Amino acid sequence: MEGKKEKSPLTTLCYIERDGRYLMLHRVKKEHDVNEGKWIGVGGHFEEGESPEECLLREVREETGLTLVSWRFRGIVTFTADNAPTEYMCLYTADAFVGELAADCAEGVLRWVPKEEVPTLPLWEGDRVFLELLTRDEPFFSLKLRYENDRLTECVLNGQKRL
Repeated sequence: MEGKKEKSPLTTLCYIERDGRYLMLHRVKKEHDVNEGKWIGVGGHFEEGESPEECLLREVREETGLTLVSWRFRGIVTFTADNAPTEYMCLYTADAFVGELAADCAEGVLRWVPKEEVPTLPLWEGDRVFLELLTRDEPFFSLKLRYENDRLTECVLNGQKRL
């Protein structure tokens, strides 16, 4: 069957750390972007046959020009929302890379943001939850976030309801 290929329900997201800052992506360039106007880490959808690490490395290289050399798989985040398929996101942090940061990114604008300033940016409400877990260096976690009309209505951490 020809036509538009379905996006994988599996994604990666990475917060690259350097000198007390995260590399953040301000999503302002793509049309019909569910993340439009938000600040997020870098990542994207798995391609056919990719492992989580292969997707992570490819997406970081495509969006930033950087090649990661040290990273940690921090958790799995399940997103559910009205009128959208469930998405399963592999969440990473990285603390070492080689290469030069790309001057341009097709997804938006890249900027190194001090970690303490990240919560002041326009973020998804659920991103604040997992960013707090990363800040506390929480052991590997499973987080379920449910959105209704772009509002976080359910938050379940390791099987325990938080919201």
